[in-house]
Amino acid sequence: MKFHYPNGKMYIPKEKEANSQGHREKKWSYSKRGMTLEDDLNDTNEYYLQRGIAVIHKKPTPVQIVQVDYPKRSAAVIKEAYFKQASTTDYNGVYKGKYIDFEAKETQNASSFPLKNFHEHQINHMKTVVDQGGICFVILRFTVHDQIYLLSADHLLMFWNRQAEGGRKSITREEIEYHGYSIPLGFQPRIDYIKLIDNLFQLS
Repeated sequence: MKFHYPNGKMYIPKEKEANSQGHREKKWSYSKRGMTLEDDLNDTNEYYLQRGIAVIHKKPTPVQIVQVDYPKRSAAVIKEAYFKQASTTDYNGVYKGKYIDFEAKETQNASSFPLKNFHEHQINHMKTVVDQGGICFVILRFTVHDQIYLLSADHLLMFWNRQAEGGRKSITREEIEYHGYSIPLGFQPRIDYIKLIDNLFQLS
């Protein structure tokens, strides 16, 4: 099935994009259980929801179907579709009466996080959330080290502005360690980011 962005560009899933660049498929250790960052966060959010801790969901991306085949009368197969609008961030919801909005990204880079992983419309969206007093951040995973960090949107915006002024086009791992907060990978929940939010945003 073919998907296109609003500008008409073909959508390539991350795993296929990595394979097309000659990367070998990564073998996961037992501790990772083959989970992607999105899988881990979805499990974490389900854990929060079932226990009444927070209500946070992955945002659906609306699509427009343009080609459908009917191999059988009782079955339809979507052959081509377009994302109807550019996505903002991955997740949003509510915790202790506060609006939460965040993006989740992974990188194979061992020493820095490329800012090209973010899109300008996502940065603009995060800025508007911060301006409205919402809780906004990014969760970053260095897959090589299997290390996960929470970085506030304020700091991400600082690095984005540095790039816009001619500075480096990535955030070093040392900068993320200094400005961000490490999240250990657990069992239940997998990525307990809510524990950090209480102190970081003074909600306790």
